[in-house]
Amino acid sequence: MANKAIKYRAYPTAEQSIMFAKTFGCCRKVYNLMLSDKIEGYRTTGKFPAVTPAQYKNEYPYLREADSLALANVQMNLQAAFRNAFRKSRDKNNGFPKFKSSKHSHKAHTTNNQKGTVAIIDDKYIKLPKIGKVKAFIHRNPDDSWVIKSATVSQESDGKYYISGLFEFDNAENTYVVDKTNAIRLRF
Repeated sequence: MANKAIKYRAYPTAEQSIMFAKTFGCCRKVYNLMLSDKIEGYRTTGKFPAVTPAQYKNEYPYLREADSLALANVQMNLQAAFRNAFRKSRDKNNGFPKFKSSKHSHKAHTTNNQKGTVAIIDDKYIKLPKIGKVKAFIHRNPDDSWVIKSATVSQESDGKYYISGLFEFDNAENTYVVDKTNAIRLRF
């Protein structure tokens, strides 16, 4: 199995743009809350506590408006940042995780596909959880055998939106085969 990402230009409605902005903000808020609690827990106990996005939803009810899988991916991103910061082999020069700023942070969130919650519909729309059908320019259709695993919604600094779909496909479909004359052919 192999993965391939295809990035599509999205044209959300005004309501969908507001929902994207809310989700970006909620993801940043949860990341900063979890990082703050991990730092505070280390100061008091000497160990980094386990934190989840669900523990903040009672104190911050607006977090319920955002896609729960996007918030879960934020938790996984923070865990990866801690793993990279404390990795023994320092092949990358990763420092301690930093708080995300509303002015300088990358506006993006990733959601996972669960039983068809993310899909390409009619070669015109991309379906996302809690957002619905977002109009998009589908310049490349995935093969029928490809399975969509996740979608990342991002906003560039010029205000344009993009949705990047991550597809999983069988690697045997696109393999190189060497024949007896040592010429390489691509099998389709």
